[in-house]
Amino acid sequence: MPQTPEIRLTADWVATAMVGTIVAGADTREFTGVSIDTRTLAPGELYIGIRGERLDGADFAQSAISAGAAGLVVPRRRGRALAGGTQAVVIEVDDTTAALQALAHAVRIDSGTKVVAITGSAGKTTTKEVTAEFLAARYRVIRNRGNWNNHIGLPLSLMELTTRPEIAVVELGMNHAGEIGTLVRIAQPEVRVWTNVGEAHLGFFESVEAIADAKAEIFEGATAASVLIANADDERIVARASSFRGRVVTFGIDRDADVGATAVVDRGIEGVSARVSTPRGDVDLTTPLVGRANLANVLAATAVAVEFGIPLDAITERAARLRPASRRGEIVRLPKGVTVIDDSYNANPMAMRRALEVLRTAEGASRRVAVLGEMLELGDRAVALHEEVGAVAAASRVDLLLAVGGAPAMAMADAAVAAGMPRDHVRHVATSQEAANLAAQVIGPGDLVLVKGSRGIGTDAVAERLKAEFA
Repeated sequence: MPQTPEIRLTADWVATAMVGTIVAGADTREFTGVSIDTRTLAPGELYIGIRGERLDGADFAQSAISAGAAGLVVPRRRGRALAGGTQAVVIEVDDTTAALQALAHAVRIDSGTKVVAITGSAGKTTTKEVTAEFLAARYRVIRNRGNWNNHIGLPLSLMELTTRPEIAVVELGMNHAGEIGTLVRIAQPEVRVWTNVGEAHLGFFESVEAIADAKAEIFEGATAASVLIANADDERIVARASSFRGRVVTFGIDRDADVGATAVVDRGIEGVSARVSTPRGDVDLTTPLVGRANLANVLAATAVAVEFGIPLDAITERAARLRPASRRGEIVRLPKGVTVIDDSYNANPMAMRRALEVLRTAEGASRRVAVLGEMLELGDRAVALHEEVGAVAAASRVDLLLAVGGAPAMAMADAAVAAGMPRDHVRHVATSQEAANLAAQVIGPGDLVLVKGSRGIGTDAVAERLKAEFA
């Protein structure tokens, strides 16, 4: 069957979607795409001047014109001053961020694309990538880039639906109540995936229960035809899933689930294997993604794939050749005998515990080394949660711990010692640059090194230093 033509972003269609007013230019003018950044804007694109915390994108409208923008979206009463000096279409709107979101929603509806939306405290990006890989066995699939999962990144990702892919797989992020609800209204997903609930962004919430309530906003707007893929091993998700208006499909390892895993074999940095049961039958599955947390991510993706009719043999074949996203559990074997688990993209207590479990199950290393950066946005629970991670590190057969950051990181180091690690096997430094220098001195051939921390701490600098030092 011939593919339906792509959505044409003409000025009149865009203005209608945004509830905007064209104050200059031809309403038949067509845009090749959408940009919010004059530094990367391509000629022919529509520039939307988003107002941020520090900068107002409308102030860069002239720069957008110079870069070849075919159209501009600016707040009302700011467009007419631009109209005389450009051939570009100028559209005025009440709120430029809301306009971007409204345009993305209009594209999503007009595209006819099925949308799979994923939320959770950990594993969203990996689950998104694995789900998209499985679905690509039969469908034309797009996914949001990197972690473009907020009120601006998601709409920009949905603009790719102008090409009318059959399925879009997107992740929904948040650090405040109400944000998931906004993203669900924009994306209007047919399938919703909830991976887990943890302490991520606890500094913005009263409790983990409040985080679960905010994540449960993924239920909003569901109909009887909607599907929820829910983690049966997470009590907070199970307690809330009964209020979902559509059909619930569960996945899990420790409890009975529609898509479940038994006979699980942790193979350390070589990955994990399991017998996976599904409504379509049982299969033996092996993946190089490390740890049971990643197995859970694969199970969630399998549940989605089964819903869309992907054959089980295609799922197992693709699972066997999965690779982690950049800095999300990458296994880097360096020429001079050091192996790095580069998980430096971000961290929260749940993800930290899971990474340490991978380190614990790994065999064959001379030493297990953990370079753990401070976990941010934990509020007044920060010290206690870092102490818990320090105790987990001590129980995970870690031979050397380098804790990086401020007082919470120091508390993590002290807790590791209190839990039994020798004092001379635990070091604390304030910055990732200090940690990189120290790691280069104390790490040697045969060592297995986990590098993980919140993005604001910059533990990726440690991973990069090790890659250079032992290349």
